[in-house]
Amino acid sequence: MTTERGSKINQLLQSQPKGVVFLASWLSQNGYSSDLQKRYRKSNWLKSIGTGAMVRTGDEVNYEGALFALQKQTTSSIHPGGKTALSLLGKSHYLQFSTKRITLFGGKGESLPIWFRNYDWGVEFNHYQSGFLPKDLGLTQIERKNFTLKISNAARALMECLYLIPKYQELHECYELMEGLNNLRPKEVQKLLEACTSIKVKRLFLFLADKAGHSWFNYMDVDKIDLGKGKRSIVKGGIYIPKYQITVNKELGLKDERDL
Repeated sequence: MTTERGSKINQLLQSQPKGVVFLASWLSQNGYSSDLQKRYRKSNWLKSIGTGAMVRTGDEVNYEGALFALQKQTTSSIHPGGKTALSLLGKSHYLQFSTKRITLFGGKGESLPIWFRNYDWGVEFNHYQSGFLPKDLGLTQIERKNFTLKISNAARALMECLYLIPKYQELHECYELMEGLNNLRPKEVQKLLEACTSIKVKRLFLFLADKAGHSWFNYMDVDKIDLGKGKRSIVKGGIYIPKYQITVNKELGLKDERDL
């Protein structure tokens, strides 16, 4: 390999942290042609893990390194959300979360690339496409050994859980999660709820926060949050909560029917 080629591959390897995926599209945009990428694979600098995706030869890359590539090398908004984000933030408390099943959220029409779906990351994914929250609101960064990863913050993650009710998520579990969120920032929660387009999510979030009795809830300006009109039935045969015009599980609603 010539000095010029050696310098170019070294620049490439230094441009991204260890433990991440290199996307062919990103490489091309940064001056690494398809022919050059092919040479790097032939020379055993890079190894293909599927069409359009490579890793350093000998590098250990998990799903987080793949998500890093999507977040940093493309315009994708796909990120760990829901219960996975709460678990990564240490907000799971006594609830048991499966480290073998990862919840991902992204915008409408944002699919996981084929190389991501087909590669064996050692975990399974539940990926949801939605637009009920702005893609750049309510996100935070977590530190990994060599890079940072963008995930939902606690408030957004719980809203994502509520979005999955009742088909993919149980309301009672969401209440148990809400009980542990006693230090949310009311301004951040307010901004998320005002931007949220799901009436179900907004009503349930406020109901659960109210029921949990968190001090930050007292600083919410509910009048600025559009809660829509009419009743919403979350579960069949539940208890109706007049304050939020929702029907919820009996075990959650009995006390609230009198006190809310």
